[in-house]
Amino acid sequence: MNKTTAKLEQNLINALTLACEEFKRWDIGFDWLTHTVSHNRFPDSLVVSCVFLTQAQMQQVLSDSLDARMRKEIQTRLLKAGIRPKDIRRNVRMDNEQDCAAQDGGNWEARLQRFRG
Repeated sequence: MNKTTAKLEQNLINALTLACEEFKRWDIGFDWLTHTVSHNRFPDSLVVSCVFLTQAQMQQVLSDSLDARMRKEIQTRLLKAGIRPKDIRRNVRMDNEQDCAAQDGGNWEARLQRFRG
């Protein structure tokens, strides 16, 4: 990883950490987030996965349209870090621990590979 890529990755991590801490304060069942990216196709390849504890919590967020608010928060944090995704709806996805356990045996690495951008 060259210096430019390393700095970009650090800016990305910092922005997403701020968003993550904000979501934890919302008391919506949000647990953690992570990202995958192919730096040679950045920012189009960026996929941020917001993970909830249960499928019901995730579905409630979707029903209440809080996912749009979460995407807006992530987009704002990324823009402040100088990262400009073209369509934040494609860059952010919702997921949950229950589905990962049922569909991927709890293997998040394998699960995230399926959703790479």
